[in-house]
Amino acid sequence: MLFEKLSAYLDSLIDENIVPGCDLAVYQDHRPLFRRQAGFSDDARTRPVRGDEVYWLFSCTKVVTTCAAMQLIEKGLLHPDDPVSDYLPAFASLTVREGDSIRPARRVMTVRHLMSMQSGLDYNLEKPAVLRRIRERNGLVSTRELVDAMAEEPLCFDPGEHFLYSLSHDVLAAVIEAVSGQRFSDYLKDHVFGPLHIGGFSFVLTDELRSRLSALYLHTENGLRLCPPDSNNYQLTPAYESGGAGLIADVQDYITFADALSCGGVGKDGNRILSPEMIQLWSANQLTPLSRQDFDAWKRLGYSYALGVRTRVDLSLGGPGSVGEFGWDGAAGAWTMIDPHRHLSAFFAMHVRGFGYSYDVIHPTLRRLIYEGLAEH
Repeated sequence: MLFEKLSAYLDSLIDENIVPGCDLAVYQDHRPLFRRQAGFSDDARTRPVRGDEVYWLFSCTKVVTTCAAMQLIEKGLLHPDDPVSDYLPAFASLTVREGDSIRPARRVMTVRHLMSMQSGLDYNLEKPAVLRRIRERNGLVSTRELVDAMAEEPLCFDPGEHFLYSLSHDVLAAVIEAVSGQRFSDYLKDHVFGPLHIGGFSFVLTDELRSRLSALYLHTENGLRLCPPDSNNYQLTPAYESGGAGLIADVQDYITFADALSCGGVGKDGNRILSPEMIQLWSANQLTPLSRQDFDAWKRLGYSYALGVRTRVDLSLGGPGSVGEFGWDGAAGAWTMIDPHRHLSAFFAMHVRGFGYSYDVIHPTLRRLIYEGLAEH
């Protein structure tokens, strides 16, 4: 049986009480190679995972956001080396915290810095300027307004100096709004999801999505703790659309998106969302040697970081695969893999936050078993 080891591994995650439930889809050339669900989608463990559950994607949102940016780059409406302030004037006079003092930034922040997580921003969701803006507007603050508030706070370093995982892709969403003239969610609907006939991605937990939401947990020293369904702290206000962590989707919708990217940017119905040249640029390593040292602390063996995605650069580390395979993961354990060389894609969903085992063990094991199964195909 093909992918027998992969099936057994997914079952073991449930049998050994590692995760409550999970779902994995693997596609090649628009065809499903593998799909399996395991475990339960409710806390009482009475509802087996069926495959139509939705999950908070958290940082798997970043792949969608940077795809949208690459579309605008391909159209000539945006350039990676454009100053962010060309689109968001609030970023024209940035400062940097240096020890106990604050000084003017010595470099201009560019779109490339945002996409490659070398902007100098951090992931502090409670910066004084952000909280003040929310308070002043009684919580009715848009993506653009909150991102402008982020520019008031000092950076951690001059843009381009280091890699630091951050709110950079939230800022990128605001850039996309400024360039396109559309609300971020409308741009995605019209230019990413629409052409692929995907209708399920959302920034809002509607009643319909809530009825399908897989139970969300936090991993603690004392075991799993059930979280409220709407506990996505990256959605800072009801009107805020987080380009870094805000989307909800099911496995089928995400694998449809990933499959198109693995097949040269063309969906199964022939609609193109991105060219192969742009996919190659998107997945090209962007890190300087110093930034690479920062990224290597994440222990993504064999990978560096590109324009918003990890990218495979070394096959001597991390097991089987392809140079140029790219993707990312999410705070509740979601993971995607896109291999343009083999027209291969995968998307895995689980719903446990604060669980480092997902990134250190589960995701690398899934990748290895997918490639081993593919070799047997």
